[in-house]
Amino acid sequence: MTEWIGVAEAARRLGIKEASLYSYVSRGVLTRRKADGSRASLFDASEVDRLARRGRPRLRSASSLDRTGGRGPTEIVIETSITEIAGDRLSYRGVEATTLAAERALEEVACLLWTGSLPDPAGPSGEWQAPAAAIGAGVAAQTALPPGTLPLERLQVIVPALAAADPLRLHLDPPAVMTAGRCLVSGMTDCLPQAGLPGTSRTPTIAERLIGKLCMAEPLPGLVDVLRAALVLLADHELAASTFAARVAASMRADPYAVVATGLGAVGGALHGGASFAAETMLRAATGPDDAGRVVGELLRRGERIPGFGHFVYRDHDPRAVYLLEALRRTMPASEPLAIAEAVIAEARGRALPAPNVDFALAVLATSGQMIPGAGEAIFAVARAVGWLAHALEEYARNTPIRPRGIYTGPIARLVGP
Repeated sequence: MTEWIGVAEAARRLGIKEASLYSYVSRGVLTRRKADGSRASLFDASEVDRLARRGRPRLRSASSLDRTGGRGPTEIVIETSITEIAGDRLSYRGVEATTLAAERALEEVACLLWTGSLPDPAGPSGEWQAPAAAIGAGVAAQTALPPGTLPLERLQVIVPALAAADPLRLHLDPPAVMTAGRCLVSGMTDCLPQAGLPGTSRTPTIAERLIGKLCMAEPLPGLVDVLRAALVLLADHELAASTFAARVAASMRADPYAVVATGLGAVGGALHGGASFAAETMLRAATGPDDAGRVVGELLRRGERIPGFGHFVYRDHDPRAVYLLEALRRTMPASEPLAIAEAVIAEARGRALPAPNVDFALAVLATSGQMIPGAGEAIFAVARAVGWLAHALEEYARNTPIRPRGIYTGPIARLVGP
């Protein structure tokens, strides 16, 4: 008969902190179940004891195969109380991200990630505006860029300009970091050029401001709400590559702008936030739903993967993609770009490929919403800046540099002498 033990006992047997148990669960090292009638977690004692005998899993080699047959990522474990991925569920500070996406704005979720609690609806949560001087610097810094410059590339220029306009950016107390964070996310949004819609004199939410920077025409009814949900779902994702890079920078006491700039440098990679642009390009290449097979077939003939399918972490489905695709189906059921996306999903399913991930869902949002090329990357970056700053706040409080060690595999050093 299975012996079930609680969190405290499992942590004691493994010699780790209780928070580390949940990182083991998210990585598939340990399984858990919920106690009947409560939210308490229970663990199989025999599984815990086997893991204790085997030793604590601190690092997985980059040469290990992932479950799709490709090379899996190197894993470095850092204890965090911000985000948990357990199975195919994502939660921020113990609140499911899909629940937050149904009713909350990015600004409210930022408060949750930065402070541990949602803001009081009746009270202020801080002003989400960058100073005029910062906006002027950010706009000027990227206006000389070529007309076809993608929004992510513009953001990589805007953030250092915003930093230069903030003489107090090295003040790393939590209230100062959160104030800088609100200015930073606002500046990233407001400094982007208008895509085609006229500006507004009022002070709308980040989602309302960002949609005017991305949509080439008047957005369809309900599209702003889908964008709001996307920003919430993308605000953080545990220790994704860009977040780890941002945490390393923060552990060295880099200022919030440098932390976000570091994250932006990593997020553009084809295996990270840049994957949405590849999926966007694929969807735009199809002339209609009947052309999806040709587009997918050409990718496969070139030996390329279909972008936006499968995930390093989720075993079955990406809950963020499920939520966004369902929201788009409700919002624009007659959209031809959505019909093309559905045809691509059907082609992938017919080849027994993994389910679509959030990068694919972002690409569908961009194409269905008549957004500029690269809009998905911009949505990802603006949202994830909130998460990078949450992790920076943890690192500032921890005040210990992250210094991974390498395992040397080169030739043996030889002493040269007489």
